[in-house]
Order: sequence, then C-alpha cells, then structure tokens
Amino acid sequence: MRRNVPAAELDPRFSAPAAKPTAWADARALLEQAKIYWLTTVRPDGRPHVTSLFAVWLDDAFYFCTGDTERKAKNLARTAHCVITTGCHIDEGLDVVVEGDAVKVSEEARLRRLAELWKSKYNWNWKVRGGAFRGDDGNVATVYEVAPTMAFGFAKGATPGQTRWRF
Repeated sequence: MRRNVPAAELDPRFSAPAAKPTAWADARALLEQAKIYWLTTVRPDGRPHVTSLFAVWLDDAFYFCTGDTERKAKNLARTAHCVITTGCHIDEGLDVVVEGDAVKVSEEARLRRLAELWKSKYNWNWKVRGGAFRGDDGNVATVYEVAPTMAFGFAKGATPGQTRWRF
C-alpha cells in the first residue's frame, strides 16, 4: 500500500493568524469516508463540466467509474485533467480539492479490489469482466484512477485555514 505524505503548506493570505496546516492524514480520511464527490472535467469547447458521483479512495488515489457515452468520459477522452471535490455544505469542517489526471484502469486484480470497496461502501455489486465493471442490469462502466498532483484543504469554522499539498 502506497502512503504518499506530501508536505502541508498553509497559505496565510486565506488563513486565520492562529491557523495551522491541515494534516494530510485528515484530508485522506475525508477522501476515504465521504459518500458524495464532485468531478470537474473540461468540455471540448473549454467550458467546465461538473457532476456528482460515487467513488472510493485506495492506495493514495481516487477511483470513479462511468459509462463511455457519458459527458465526463467524453471529456476525459479529450483531456485527462480533472478536479475532484468533497466536503461539507456548512461553515464548519473541511473541504478537500484534488487535482490530477484521470487514467483508465483495466487490470482485473485492481478492479476486483475496487469492486470490493464499492460493495462495502455503497452496497453495489459490480462484477469485473473484460477490464471494466459490469452491473447486474448489463451496464458497463469504465473505471478511472486520479492520483493527486496537487490538493487543497479548506478548514472552516472558528480558525479557517487553507492548506496546499504538492505531490
């Protein structure tokens, strides 16, 4: 299991004087435990496309799946650059933004491991066949991995702080 621990840099321009950098372990815990994420990709005309999705975090990378005809898959076929966001909708807690490039995952052993995570987290029964996830309804989903190149943490509450992690 990889454990990439990047240095945390607090940005004083967007942080309270008493703020401390958020530990990567806290951000990683949120990425592992969150149930809903937002994926931002780039449309062919350069406009952003944002959609919510279900995903898992494994071995220092973020994984999501989608059908090949969906907008996010079409966008990623043109440019792999994307952003994943999760957090809370109130003014307390932590929001995390992960930047990286989406890469298709087709290695069956990794897909089986990911299917087990989807089962335990969302109670979904993905089958692995032909380098993709297959649902009981016949749907086929391509799995993507996004390893962070940079991430941001936005601590909210009495002592707000903005942390940047470089990988």
